[in-house]
Amino acid sequence: MKRSIRYELRRPRRSVALLAALLASVASLASHAQEVQLSREALIALTPEWQGERFPDGRPKVPDDILERMKLVTLEEAWAVLRNNNYRHQYAGDWQVLNPDGVLVGRALTAVFMPGRPDVHRAIQSYGLAHGRKGGQNTWPVEMLQPGDVYVADQFGLIKDGPTVGDNVGSAIHARSGNGLVYDGALRDIAGLKEIEGFTAFFRGYHPSHHLNNPDGDLNTTLVSINGPTRIGEVMVMPGDVVLGRDGGVIFIPPHLAERVVKTSEIVRLRDMFGQQRIREGVYTSAQIDTRWSPEIERDFSQWLEDHIDELPVPRDQIQELLRDRTF
Repeated sequence: MKRSIRYELRRPRRSVALLAALLASVASLASHAQEVQLSREALIALTPEWQGERFPDGRPKVPDDILERMKLVTLEEAWAVLRNNNYRHQYAGDWQVLNPDGVLVGRALTAVFMPGRPDVHRAIQSYGLAHGRKGGQNTWPVEMLQPGDVYVADQFGLIKDGPTVGDNVGSAIHARSGNGLVYDGALRDIAGLKEIEGFTAFFRGYHPSHHLNNPDGDLNTTLVSINGPTRIGEVMVMPGDVVLGRDGGVIFIPPHLAERVVKTSEIVRLRDMFGQQRIREGVYTSAQIDTRWSPEIERDFSQWLEDHIDELPVPRDQIQELLRDRTF
């Protein structure tokens, strides 16, 4: 009994440390209530399973090579890995897509807008301008983008008088990140946005109007969060999540699972290539391939990997790692 009690007393230390960090961040924000950006300490506390590099603001920085390899991952492959790890609410669908043949991959930089409220809007705007932010609130997150980022914004589905992104802001997004955006709201200047080469956008609608941001007149949007938890559809998106947008849908991958998603996808891709080739050659039947492989097929697969290592759509070093880990 005493041993069990000692264990229970020791076990919560990590949770206590996490809570302490969050409380410290909340206390800090209480004294700077108009600041909309989540503190570095709070962001680190909310993403404890990421053990790799971070941006100065605390966002997890998944390596560029993982992002590059992620471009070949399908939504189904990513979804299966996330579900197997008990992440069941990471997919958002029903989008309109600018550049529908493009694949959008990058690290999420998040923003949340709410229906405009004059007193809150004035407080946030005054504090932001006094602390170095420039221009309208819709540009503040954009100015923070880094190469490889994806701008992920919750605009609460607003269509008429809602767009905070047109071709000018879109050009700024692409210039800073080399990427596009996921936008739970309406875009404007679609014709101009289409002219930005390599710009892929997932959005809810189009409207020729623009957002209204005058707290002393017409006001319909107020920025309330940068780099904090953000809801997109049924997903809680965290800053630094890897965004994978393709084929009309978007999935948000927690950074600590990004490499696992990529490696699983590459194994599936190679096994599919091998199996389909052997079926076409008449070496095996579909029944033999579409089930748990026999040791003989596994050995044939290993030999096939070695014979075609420089021809396959997976980096050579990753194939070598796969071969080292195999027991057949």
